[in-house]
Parts: sequence; structure tokens; C-alpha cells
Amino acid sequence: MKRIAVVILALAACSAAQEQPKEEAKKASPPVADQGLPPPPDVAAAPADAARTPTGLASKVLTPGSGQVKPKAEDTGEVHYTGWTTDGKMFDSSVTRGQPARFPLNRVIKGWTEGVQLMVEGEKRRFWIPAELAYGQIPSRPGAPAGMLVFDVELIRVVVAPQPPQVPPDVAAAPRDAKKTASGLAYKVLQKGKGQRHPKATDVVEVHYSGWTTDGRMFDSSVTRGQTARFPLNGVIKGWTEGVQLMVEGERSRFWIPGPLAYGDTPTRPGAPAGMLVFDIELVSIQ
Repeated sequence: MKRIAVVILALAACSAAQEQPKEEAKKASPPVADQGLPPPPDVAAAPADAARTPTGLASKVLTPGSGQVKPKAEDTGEVHYTGWTTDGKMFDSSVTRGQPARFPLNRVIKGWTEGVQLMVEGEKRRFWIPAELAYGQIPSRPGAPAGMLVFDVELIRVVVAPQPPQVPPDVAAAPRDAKKTASGLAYKVLQKGKGQRHPKATDVVEVHYSGWTTDGRMFDSSVTRGQTARFPLNGVIKGWTEGVQLMVEGERSRFWIPGPLAYGDTPTRPGAPAGMLVFDIELVSIQ
């Protein structure tokens, strides 16, 4: 359930469509490298031979790639990168950390989302990202670099996003054969599990899940991200805390969670989905 963000690839432009059932979703950031890499000679401005897009993004291929397919915004990219401000100061680098970064392209600054989609696997490209496609001239995020940013990016690998789950036919309301609890939670087992143990509220669980509003809009899915979520059951919305305790490992169930057990009919949390929410949840493991 946590969203992992690289220091410079922080989720500055996350959409509400990716809300998670956590009450508070914290972002983990690895430390910025201690030692800087020298800036490129054209760090101050894009050269005349740089390619430019209508948004103002400029780029130049440094090393052609061997791949054929360009990633889409919903795909995950594995990259090495280094970023500088236009005065030559390095502010972040996966290269000096010695570990590539992985992220969905639609979870990063706009200049990255647009730019990496121009690349193929194996390609190395330099980007000059204008402030409005990065963190702005006066960043609202503490510590974020201001103004135009320059990145050298190597696209190592593209992980194609899975097809999004289909909207459940009964998304508008729980069917008659759904079971209901005293709290108003409704659920239906879609696939029986092989486990015997039910998790407790204090347990950490690993799940795959997708969530919809009752009009069929999917607002979050670990399935489309291609990565299971782990979280303590007492750290999520009430409907999850109650519902997942009814499950065993390997089970997949659908839950109709009323507003009071989710984010409410008028959520106070910015971007949170309102009213009854529908989740398909697979309990992968209890930890």
C-alpha cells in the first residue's frame, strides 16, 4: 500500500485516481547521494540540435537503444538517472547510489512521464525539463529543486502494465447472495482460499486489490501496478480492517464498503473517493 518514490521522482503529480485504502500513505525516499557527478557541458540550456516537444521539453539522445517498444504512461520503467540544476549542482542520482530506480511513468513529474515515453530500452537521453513540467519556479514540496532541471536518463527495462481489471457487474450494489455484517459491510467470496488462519487486526497482510466507486470508476489497483501491497490491518479504512479478517490465505473476495467504513460520504481527505466503495481483494499472505 505504500508508494515508493525516488528522491527526485517523488509523486509530485499523483492523481486522485490512485488513492489507496490507507488512512495515511507515507512515501519512502532513499538518501540523496553524498558525492556529486560533474554536470554536462550543456547543463545551462538545451543546445540548438536538441529535439523539442510542444510542452517545452527538450531532449537529446546520448546513446541509441536496442529496444523497439516505447513505454506507455501506465508502464513501469527501470532507469539509471542523474539530475542537475542549471547551475551545475547535482541534486539526485541513482548512479551514485549504485541501484536503478523503478517507477510507474504516470507517478512522477510531468517531464519524466512525457520524456521517458520517447525512449526505448537501452537508450540514454539527456532532458532539459522546464519548471512547469518539474517542481515549478517556487516548489511547494520542501527540498525540491526549482526551475529548469537537467537529467541524464538510461532506460534499462520496461515492465508493461497489466490490463486493468474489469468493472464488477454488481458494482452498483451488493447482490442478494452477498453476506452482510452488523456494521453494514457486505461481501462475497469469489475464490476460496487454501489457508486456515484468519488474520488479526494487528497482523500485517499482503494483498492484491482493486477498488471502484459505485459508478464503475476504478480509483486504485495494486494489480495494474503489478505489485502486491503490504500493510497492518489496523492502519487502513475500517471496512478493510473488518473485511480482511474474514478471509484466509489464497481467498479472493468482493467487498461493498459503506461510506462510514471507508472515507465517508463527504471525505475530509483530499482526493479520497466518496460513498460506498467496492473492492476485490486477494489475501496473498499473513505476515
